[in-house]
Amino acid sequence: MRRGAKAAIVGSVFAVMVGGAGYGAFNIVNAVSGGSGTGGGPAPVKTGPPSASEVKDTAAKFFAAWEKGRPAAAAELTNNATKAETLLSSYSDTAHISGVSITPGTAVGTTVPYGVRATVSYDGKSKPLSYKSELTVVRGVTTGKALVDWQPSVVHPELKDMDDTLVTGESSAPPVEAVDRDGTVLTKEKYPSLGPILDELRAKYGAKAGGTAGIELAIHHAAPESADTPLLTLAEGKPGRLRTTLSAGVQAAAEKAVSKYSQSSVVALRPSTGEVLAVANNRDDGFNAAFLGEVAPGSTMKILSAATFIDNGITTANGPAPCPADAVWQSQTFHNIDGMQPNEKATLSESFARSCNTAFIKYADDVKVDTLTDEARDRFGIGLDWKTGIPSFDGSVPASGGPDTAANLIGQGQVQMNPLNMASVTATAMTGAFRQPVLVPQSLDDRELARARGLSASTVQQLRGMMNRTATSGTAAQVMSGLGGSIGAKTGSAEVDGQAKSNSWFTGYHNDLAAAAMVQDGGHGVDASGPIVAQVLRAN
Repeated sequence: MRRGAKAAIVGSVFAVMVGGAGYGAFNIVNAVSGGSGTGGGPAPVKTGPPSASEVKDTAAKFFAAWEKGRPAAAAELTNNATKAETLLSSYSDTAHISGVSITPGTAVGTTVPYGVRATVSYDGKSKPLSYKSELTVVRGVTTGKALVDWQPSVVHPELKDMDDTLVTGESSAPPVEAVDRDGTVLTKEKYPSLGPILDELRAKYGAKAGGTAGIELAIHHAAPESADTPLLTLAEGKPGRLRTTLSAGVQAAAEKAVSKYSQSSVVALRPSTGEVLAVANNRDDGFNAAFLGEVAPGSTMKILSAATFIDNGITTANGPAPCPADAVWQSQTFHNIDGMQPNEKATLSESFARSCNTAFIKYADDVKVDTLTDEARDRFGIGLDWKTGIPSFDGSVPASGGPDTAANLIGQGQVQMNPLNMASVTATAMTGAFRQPVLVPQSLDDRELARARGLSASTVQQLRGMMNRTATSGTAAQVMSGLGGSIGAKTGSAEVDGQAKSNSWFTGYHNDLAAAAMVQDGGHGVDASGPIVAQVLRAN
């Protein structure tokens, strides 16, 4: 991530995103080099896109080698022979797939769709396997040859990582029947977002839940923390019953909400207990960005920053927080959103509700390098080792000097969060107690949960007042309109290098339900994440 801050609009941040595809992961494939001379000199290297005949011929040769079980020959027809041969070899060697028959479809430009039919056999058990995928033919950079652009999805559409492999055998963990807090069975068919999460729960708790392993074809992921992804069951195991903290009703609302926005994620939890009620992602890569994302949270971070001001005696909700047109800190100039009128007499509550950047930057001189870090860790539990039941990134607010001391206050600089973290921040602000989020009851395995001291009653009263003002007359008012009872919210947006639009952030609470959402390229907080959170809160 680029260190240091630059001029930014409300909640804007410049950050490199990490985690899954779209989170800063880049896939670089090198072309195979080489060639042979003809006549008295080297043959001319072809350039430009492959012709229709080259596409058809290359794909046909590749399919023929694959069908005949000749991984080395097929791999030489790709632009990454080493990776291709490894995966194609596993197709027959470790996945025990035979009798391959490939039916190509009509090419669209340089892309060829196709269907695969085969048989998976292991330990006297066999099952047919069929699926559809596609490949693209490209021009080799140095050879000029028409080559298959190597992607793991060429072998199977569910293969994503270059180092993933296919394996058939006794499953790595017994199957589980995951149920929600009321006993409703949770399936990936009914709740698509839960697919990767159910795989993680099976990997960790399959044995503890009392099931017995079956035999299956699965994707074995290279990342050690990733659970295997089952593709085909040859022999059923006996599932164990696993209770989760999820709510089928809230989960259904979360699934429906994210379905309207591509590259979106949301988490909902119960502030009084820390129990996660819903986690949903709408992403092409299957990455659980809701729990594992590491991105800048924009102005939603001002909840934590406002608490820092109050707890360190810098100002109060009704104390001064002037909102000038711009603010300079260590040679860096920060701006507000276009059209925001300056108010030199603003209180912290007003500047919070309007999401005034400069009001927060003006107090950078009053915080030490580690003041925000200490507040995040000691009172909100950010950066501690959360044991939710599945892998999670637990937030990061590093001690930052230079321009980042100011930038961190408005959710840029080096701050990294995800919807799980921001839902937890909101829950702590609402109740005063940090309750580490959990997806699986602690009683199942007696794991040690993270602890933080939380907030004073006075700080909670002020934060709730500011968040309620934001939800009723501030930047979140339109989105939160119609919600009765106890409500509060905070909007945010975060600009990311290389993106046309900022990431949309929103977090809020309604009675005993807190939720936070992030939408990549979603724009301002109220544009995309706000409607998602509001829809989930209405499920309460």
